[in-house]
Amino acid sequence: MSSALLFTSPPLPTPSINRSTLSFAAVTNFPPSPDKLALLLDKSSSIHHLLQIHAALLRHGLHQHPILNFKLQRSYSSRGRLDYSLALFNRTLNPNIFFYTSIINAHALHGLSQEALFIYTQMLFEGLVDVYARGGDVGSARLVFERMPEKSLVSLTTMLTCYAKHGELKEARLLFDGMVKKDVVCWNVMIDGYTQHGMPKEALVLFRRMLAAKARPNEITILTVLSACGQLGALESGRWLHSYMQNNDIQVSVRVATALIDMYSKCGSLEDARLVFDKIYYKDVVAWNSMIIGYALHGFSQDALELFHEMCRIGLRPTDITFIGVLGACGHAGLVKEGWSFFNAMREEYEIEPKIEHYGCMVNLLGRAGRLEEAYELVRNMKVEPDPILWGALLGACRLHGNLELGEKIAEYLVSHNLANSGTYILLSNMYAAKGDWEEVARIRTLMKDSGVQKEPGCSSIEVHNRVHEFLAGNLKHPKTKEIYEMLEAMNGWLKAHGYTPQTEIVLHDIGDEQKEQSLEVHSEKLALAYGLISTQPGTPIKIVKNLRVCSDCHAVTKLISKITGRKIVMRDRNRFHHFVNGSCSCGDYW
Repeated sequence: MSSALLFTSPPLPTPSINRSTLSFAAVTNFPPSPDKLALLLDKSSSIHHLLQIHAALLRHGLHQHPILNFKLQRSYSSRGRLDYSLALFNRTLNPNIFFYTSIINAHALHGLSQEALFIYTQMLFEGLVDVYARGGDVGSARLVFERMPEKSLVSLTTMLTCYAKHGELKEARLLFDGMVKKDVVCWNVMIDGYTQHGMPKEALVLFRRMLAAKARPNEITILTVLSACGQLGALESGRWLHSYMQNNDIQVSVRVATALIDMYSKCGSLEDARLVFDKIYYKDVVAWNSMIIGYALHGFSQDALELFHEMCRIGLRPTDITFIGVLGACGHAGLVKEGWSFFNAMREEYEIEPKIEHYGCMVNLLGRAGRLEEAYELVRNMKVEPDPILWGALLGACRLHGNLELGEKIAEYLVSHNLANSGTYILLSNMYAAKGDWEEVARIRTLMKDSGVQKEPGCSSIEVHNRVHEFLAGNLKHPKTKEIYEMLEAMNGWLKAHGYTPQTEIVLHDIGDEQKEQSLEVHSEKLALAYGLISTQPGTPIKIVKNLRVCSDCHAVTKLISKITGRKIVMRDRNRFHHFVNGSCSCGDYW
């Protein structure tokens, strides 16, 4: 046996069941207990019996059970099938010291001392790589990995995980594409890497490639892909995945069901989210939280609060996540009194210390209601250190209500403490622009440039026929640009016929009114809406996702277009969902 056997061992035979041997085959008829299978492994007297037990492990998803896997590996080698034992070892996820000791000992007993030493060396290298990877030292992990004489699936997966976890996705993809054998763990790591680092489109593309390669997804795959669908707002892809699970007998655990609720909520279909929620027999607090947050995200505040009270009535204790949903619901409806009541109840009734996210919800609630000084005092007296996001929420409220004095005070604090981000500069610049102070606007934009801070461009996306289309303002790169701009012209005609006047005052640039109107016409939301109108059947709903807060002009336009076309238009912006139906929006123009 050569040293390369560790990486080129023959595939395990497909275990089959001989129904005549009832004492062993019977375990496959019903879900067996690990203890029963462990006992059968200890009593097995032939390779034939081992193959039957192996079949049971595969059938019932127990092939990675640490004790059973270990016993089976050891039993194969003791029955003279070291090749089967080695093949099983190579398919073991993250083998521990006991697995290594067993396979090394088996090689030594068979007189294969060179191979035993090679596996021992491999174990040492993989343990270095793993230590560095877990510690976040990507450079050292890479150095040890590159010096390995041979690279097993375990070491490859460890390095892949290290790259993906720390956002080095180009390196991860190069390694992934170069792997001859890819198990489901490798696919999951790469897909999750894209999902966790804001590349959900790439995650979905890779998932489709996984299916084309005949790799079978597991629960981790499903959870990751559902998260990617939610990020994109890709409802059709999410529904297809749900259907795939049903058609392929993939069990919908509470964990998966909760991920489905989250996905459907983020993709604009509360109806589907509620259907999944109602079908969960034993709902844990995480499932309740997901549905409450879903209602809050869509601005259906009363539904969220009713669900919270129902959860409490059946005896489930709220968590800190529950209160993020409840306080968010209050914020979207302007329920200041109720918000304070829930916030105070966290400590007094449920002994939950508010975190920065809860303070953020309260600042958002008070700020939108115009109670800026109250929000400012709350931030100043917090027990935890406020972060730039919290200050940004308060600064946004100052911009909304035109409180330049407080806005300047907050911005000055953020800049002096190196906490300013692009949002800080943009909000302050917009506040000066709204006052017509173009000199201050120029000063802030110069300061922003000198600081190396870049403005996040507005981007809107729409899913049509399982494909997500993205648009930037003034986009001319889409294959159907000509048809899109023709539809924009038609939309402008409809709007003017219904008395619409562009809100040029929100264009915060020192340019003429005609140029301002042209600027408004090509906002990313309008381009996505135009594409939706030319690409879908009349009367069908249109769903759009915007990465920033929807502007008031686009909001007014979408309301009118919903009335003119008779279409329901659902838009998710950075803060919440807007459901436009027959000229009205579910937010009640409070966003």
